[in-house]
Amino acid sequence: MQKYFKYLAVSLLVLCGGLFNMAHAQLGFSIDKADEKLNTVGAAVTFTMLSPDARAGSMGDLGVSSSPDANSMHWNPAKYAFIDSDMGFSVNYTPWMRSLVNDINLANVVGYKRLDRYSAVAASLTYFSLGEITFTDEFGNSRGIEKPNEFTLDATYSRKFSEKISGAVAARFIYSNLTMGRDVGGASTHAGTSVAADVSVFYTTPLEFKSMSGGSFSFGMNISNIGQKISYSDANTVRDFIPTNLRLGPALTMDIDDYNSLTFMVDFNKLLIPTSPIYWEDSVDIDGVPVVRYGRDPNVSVVSGIVQSFYDAPGNFDDETGDMILSPFGEELREIQISGGVEYWYDKQFALRGGYFYEHATKGNRKYFTVGAGLKYNVFGLDF
Repeated sequence: MQKYFKYLAVSLLVLCGGLFNMAHAQLGFSIDKADEKLNTVGAAVTFTMLSPDARAGSMGDLGVSSSPDANSMHWNPAKYAFIDSDMGFSVNYTPWMRSLVNDINLANVVGYKRLDRYSAVAASLTYFSLGEITFTDEFGNSRGIEKPNEFTLDATYSRKFSEKISGAVAARFIYSNLTMGRDVGGASTHAGTSVAADVSVFYTTPLEFKSMSGGSFSFGMNISNIGQKISYSDANTVRDFIPTNLRLGPALTMDIDDYNSLTFMVDFNKLLIPTSPIYWEDSVDIDGVPVVRYGRDPNVSVVSGIVQSFYDAPGNFDDETGDMILSPFGEELREIQISGGVEYWYDKQFALRGGYFYEHATKGNRKYFTVGAGLKYNVFGLDF
């Protein structure tokens, strides 16, 4: 059985690496290529998708199958059931996009407590400050300076189903105050609120490697932000989707000897909200609503949006001839974000980390390498 799981784990990591290379090589051409069109998947309160902790952030923004830690709330709450310590907490701070602005910040505090050997609970607060923003009227005259902000409150219960698999449910309250109650375009506004839930699972099993001390294989999945749409004005009948997201991926840990260990991880992400369709130009129905030419109507319920998100991409078509340039399935593949990361530990006290994040050019074009390190002494740790 150990041999079977070892080969399964290695095969999955090789497969993930192959998919990563395929996405980069086959789907990674620039939007400067003829007939390529931007079609990003948009949502409100996207700060809920930002990596809150330095450990995950230094590995390409991943963590669905990494070893359990205090920050598992964001990545996979089911991991808390396998955490070693009885209780703990973490404080995280990120000066967001500091090279561009100096007053946008993301702060997070999270704590957990084991209830028994099978279950654990955790809670967190994430606060996002957008810095000082000068509001103006339609003539460009200043109407004052405000500090918009957003935050979430989370709580989760995680439980083992066996010695190798666990599950968790989490609840989330979302608050987003972008306009500070000011009128926008002649309409009154207010802070947007929403409630959401996460459902996650985590699997882990020990492995034996020849000439090594041992290791483990893990796999995680988390469907996060399953919740109601959000609105910032009573006058606006259109409500925005929050970023419901599917995250899944494996991790392979190799304990080289008693002092050295190495972990390879891959995360795949896909937003479970509708993709914008392509509309007929200057064509509306009897209600004045634009008519969809390719793709599907995005004005659907949350549940319908989750299901529809797997097959509603419009694809890419030549505007004049209507010939298909990219199939709808090909565009769906482009919506998958891929993170790859590696973590090295020496004596469980010093860590080096690196990673890479990939997003297709027509879906946002974020591509970046990350690096980081960690120190751990007794019950205290520091990651950066």
